[in-house]
Amino acid sequence: MSRRTFLTQSAYGLGGLAFAALESRAASTLLPRPAGWNGALKNAHFPVRAKRIIFLCMAGGPSQFETFDFKPKLNALDGKAFPESFTRGQQIAQLQGQELKARGSIAGFKKHGNAGIEVSELFPHIGGIADDLCVIRSMQTEQINHDTAHAFMNTGSIIKGRPSMGSWLLYGLGAETDELPGFVVLASKGRNGVQPVSSRQWSSGVLPSRFQGIQLQSRGDAVHYIGNPEGVCQSMQRQVVEEIQRLNGFLAEEQVDPEIATRIAQYEMAFKMQASVPSLTDFKSEPQSVLDLYGIREPGDGSFASNCLLARRLAERGVRMIQLYHRAWDHHADLVNGMKWGAEDVDKASAALISDLKQRGMLEDTLVLWGGEFGRTPMGQGTGRDHHILGFSLFLAGGGVKAGTTYGATDELGYRAVENVVNVHDLHATILALMGVDHHRLNTKFQGLDVRLTGVAGNLVPGIMV
Repeated sequence: MSRRTFLTQSAYGLGGLAFAALESRAASTLLPRPAGWNGALKNAHFPVRAKRIIFLCMAGGPSQFETFDFKPKLNALDGKAFPESFTRGQQIAQLQGQELKARGSIAGFKKHGNAGIEVSELFPHIGGIADDLCVIRSMQTEQINHDTAHAFMNTGSIIKGRPSMGSWLLYGLGAETDELPGFVVLASKGRNGVQPVSSRQWSSGVLPSRFQGIQLQSRGDAVHYIGNPEGVCQSMQRQVVEEIQRLNGFLAEEQVDPEIATRIAQYEMAFKMQASVPSLTDFKSEPQSVLDLYGIREPGDGSFASNCLLARRLAERGVRMIQLYHRAWDHHADLVNGMKWGAEDVDKASAALISDLKQRGMLEDTLVLWGGEFGRTPMGQGTGRDHHILGFSLFLAGGGVKAGTTYGATDELGYRAVENVVNVHDLHATILALMGVDHHRLNTKFQGLDVRLTGVAGNLVPGIMV
């Protein structure tokens, strides 16, 4: 046998052994299909710790220096020149070429919980539930402008047409309800720093449109035209829907188009929502003590607090992904009032949601994520702070994360994450793992390529998982 023949045949044999080992490993990690899964994935890849996600999106990018990252040395440097060694050659949104001066925190910090987690005094209620939180202080992102940073946080890409995280979950896992959308979005706004949020942030992208997020109205009727027109009873409406479904069925037989299936599914969903939405948004069954816990002045008033209570009610009814956008954190100026007002809007309700879920036994399988699309600079920008991507903070609670812990750290001035750095792809991979999904194996074909939430990147962060 020639050397070339030997090497060729050996390579084939070794390749076959390697492939068999990988195939065996992949098969061994498949778990039975969990109850409530009815999406594209037939098996869980990991033990399911979280069944649903509530993402409290702080749109605009709240400052980590006034929330969860206490920096005494930055405070000591307040008003003085920021060391050039930190910023030389770095991308800065609106401060490029300007004199950079350090800006200390406008708020004091207190230690909370058994682990002594430091939380800004602007957030006493969140501090009060510190033992339920996993605070990540070493987040980094790639995008320094709002719209692309939101897209990156939601879809893992800045390319338009990529599915959002909620769409991926609905596609892969389905929802535990057939009377409400499986992916729901709510929005509220603060008194300043009102950052616009595009509907592409909850788009289904290249997935069929039935997997996109559905935005419910925060004020007034949650869904427009939810009732039947005068003179149309429910039985008549049922007949109309069934006839439309029959005609759409004929069309589906003639041509392969996923949007026809979407149309069929959405007509049925709309019919069921006529009964389910009014009861969902009727807070009369909620005792006054619960309304007081969230700080709700008037149910359905469009506030973040009211949306948080609605999020709990959506979670109870089997919605897979719930996103609450509070547009109040773009503080290029008036940081003092901006942070104070923003904290007043969200602090009590955020803590109440977590406490309420815990009291009802739901926090253990509900993952709550709180944070913005990026952070803010340790340098001042007039009376505010500029965008910052090299180090910021967020927190998670419930759903299989280590409670009462902090993870990662930024440098002494809070400029860059330096310990246990977590990028957005890592966060997405870990969130999917908590939901029982290997991020490499939740994909769809588009233009001959595998599209994934994490693209070709993303590593699990075991340090935040139970």
